[in-house]
Amino acid sequence: MKKTIAFGFTVVFGAALLLAQGPRGGFGPLGGFGGPGPGGILGAGPRSRTPVTGQPYSATETLTTQDTLSNGNQISRTQTSTVARDTNGRIYTSETITPSASSGKQPYTVSTIYDPVAGYEYRLNSSTMTAIQTPLPKPRTGTPPTTATGTTPPTRPNAPTVTTTSLGTSPINGVSATGTTVTETIPAGSPLGNSQPIVSTRTTWISTALNVPVEIKTSDPRFGTTDMELTNIVTTEPSASLFMVPTGYTVTQGGRGGPGGPSPNFRGRRGPGGN
Repeated sequence: MKKTIAFGFTVVFGAALLLAQGPRGGFGPLGGFGGPGPGGILGAGPRSRTPVTGQPYSATETLTTQDTLSNGNQISRTQTSTVARDTNGRIYTSETITPSASSGKQPYTVSTIYDPVAGYEYRLNSSTMTAIQTPLPKPRTGTPPTTATGTTPPTRPNAPTVTTTSLGTSPINGVSATGTTVTETIPAGSPLGNSQPIVSTRTTWISTALNVPVEIKTSDPRFGTTDMELTNIVTTEPSASLFMVPTGYTVTQGGRGGPGGPSPNFRGRRGPGGN
């Protein structure tokens, strides 16, 4: 199966789509080990525990998927979102959904406002004029547990090996970016039942000025290949109105977001705007 995904934050994730998590070990369909990362588009970075401030921008996120089936048949999809982040680290993403002609429904937009200042995330739907408000998780406190001195963590049999290669700095999509390639090899005979090694790679280019991924390419024989692109990048302050629920929308309360609880805005992508 071949799958190509072009990203243009943002991971947000195909606006209303939920992407299934891949098996543990290996890259998920959108380039994260073990499956999709936290909710948010690839470029926007919702759910980051450390919001990026003082680095505003707006851009276009393009997500193109291509699946090649075992009989050679191909299925292609393209999704485009707009993304913005303000000086305070608030993130806005919006995608237009076009229903099938047979449905008789008009196109509508699904938008997300990630507001670490107010402590909420909002999922907006223009067709219903509703906004689902979800509280953001509280920052973790305390000292993380450490491994006892002199002990060696146990090694799982047939555990994957992971190597990281620095690619230096290059211009990517009009901005200077630092690249890294992560390669994971799952040996033959792993719990997956593979008779030969499975090699997966992910190459990520992160803007040095904006601290946001501008390109993510992955290759995994189980999920196919992915290519995320963040383009049309503008580094001026976006309109403040993007980060407010529009007048006339009905706000309802959603479940607890972040780790420990589902979020109505989970889209299975890793967003631009945070690490």
